[in-house]
Amino acid sequence: MIMGKDKGFCDFGFAKVDTGRHLRRGFPEVVYCPGKETEHIKSIAGEILRRKQDLLLTRLEEPVYLALKKCLPGLRYNRAAKLAYLTRGLKRRPAKGTVLVISAGTADIPVAEEAAVTLEVMGNRAERLYDVGVAGVHRLFRNAGLLRKAAVIIVVAGMEGALSSLVSGIVACPVIAVPTSCGYGASFGGLSALLTMLNGCSPGVTVVNIDNGFGAGYFASRVLAKRSS
Repeated sequence: MIMGKDKGFCDFGFAKVDTGRHLRRGFPEVVYCPGKETEHIKSIAGEILRRKQDLLLTRLEEPVYLALKKCLPGLRYNRAAKLAYLTRGLKRRPAKGTVLVISAGTADIPVAEEAAVTLEVMGNRAERLYDVGVAGVHRLFRNAGLLRKAAVIIVVAGMEGALSSLVSGIVACPVIAVPTSCGYGASFGGLSALLTMLNGCSPGVTVVNIDNGFGAGYFASRVLAKRSS
């Protein structure tokens, strides 16, 4: 292993861990786990923790988590979100405001949970409002108070993906739209929802990639950080 303080990264050969990302972005490097060997994840996670930084592992399968937990005491896991995390309780300036994470349907909850848990691990407040899609839009309007008080709203929806434009049309805060791969054949694995969200007529909506709850949570965290600075 090659290490150097002036490099800004730790070189394992199979990975170069960005050791200064928390200084630039407000949170350490996050580890995307699919395609990585368990031993590689263990080495990367160990280096992040050795530097007393918070750890977030995304898209982690439960058997791999159980293997990691044996050597990483305190590692926690959210089964729905497939996220593992270990926070060091580092002092951060508390973000102003709450992010409301909305799912259109129950099938969208895993992606919504990925967004919500990402926000919480990064030190933000997240509220959840699930199964309020346009097929029964009265369910959404019954929660007008939550919509009004949110600093940022993340809308997670599959099928035709219409919910994000609807929400953006009735709130003042930024909206982040997350298309999901939920839906029947013509949804094309989330492409239909993605295109609807990209073509939405309500301004002020940012769209992330299909099933990218982590990306939405990370972006919302940066928005809150800017509001609080």
